[in-house]
Amino acid sequence: MKQIIVNLDVMLAKRKMSSGELAERIGITQANLSILKTGKAKAIRFSTLAAICEVLDCQPGDLLEYQ
Repeated sequence: MKQIIVNLDVMLAKRKMSSGELAERIGITQANLSILKTGKAKAIRFSTLAAICEVLDCQPGDLLEYQ
C-alpha cells in the first residue's frame, strides 16, 4: 500500500534545529510535532505546513514523499 512519508526529521537535521525549537517557532506543541514527525498524523493544516516551510526555508516536497 502506498503512503505519504514525512521527512521532517531529515530537514531538521539539515537545518541543525531541534524539534522543540521548531514547535515553538511555528506555534504548535512538541507532542503534535512528534505526531507529524513519526507519520502518525492523519492530516496537516496548510497553515502549519506553510509555517514549517517558512521556518525551515524549504518546499512542501522537501518534507512530504509519496511511496
